[in-house]
Amino acid sequence: MDVQVNDVLVMKKNHPCGENRFLVLRTGMDFKLRCLKCGRELMTPRSKIERHIKKIERG
Repeated sequence: MDVQVNDVLVMKKNHPCGENRFLVLRTGMDFKLRCLKCGRELMTPRSKIERHIKKIERG
């Protein structure tokens, strides 16, 4: 899957704050994402994120 920095990922599941859109800050073996509602940053393995992507909005 072709995910680039500054893309917005719409996920299948919501963040605990209720938002399901995340900004991509870094790519590689892990993704660093920022929640667009609360601003929390998280790093998770690429394989886990790619399974949960519903849509990619190019930014």
